[in-house]
Amino acid sequence: MSNERFVKACTLSDVPEEGVLGVEVGDTPLAIVRSEGEVYAVSDICSHAEVNLSEGEVDEGTIECWLHGSCFDLGSGKPINPPATKPIPTYNIRIDGDDVLVSLDDTTTS
Repeated sequence: MSNERFVKACTLSDVPEEGVLGVEVGDTPLAIVRSEGEVYAVSDICSHAEVNLSEGEVDEGTIECWLHGSCFDLGSGKPINPPATKPIPTYNIRIDGDDVLVSLDDTTTS
């Protein structure tokens, strides 16, 4: 049984289809992303330039940093192209009705 604690990040209806919503849960900036029918929670901070990823574009399971164009895989947090070389943290989520719940335990595996 998991000891993860889930907290409400936002409502699902606030997250655009094929889009992103930037939120803060406690002191943690998160990007709640909907892409290809899935919902993801990733760090809202680019690992390369420390700008908000929630201001970038979402496309086919990725989010693109608006500043330098690095794309990150939403499932793993891994960068797909330079200049970013480090992954961003990803977080487990649960959907409960219209609530998006996030565990703040960093689940990035690399």
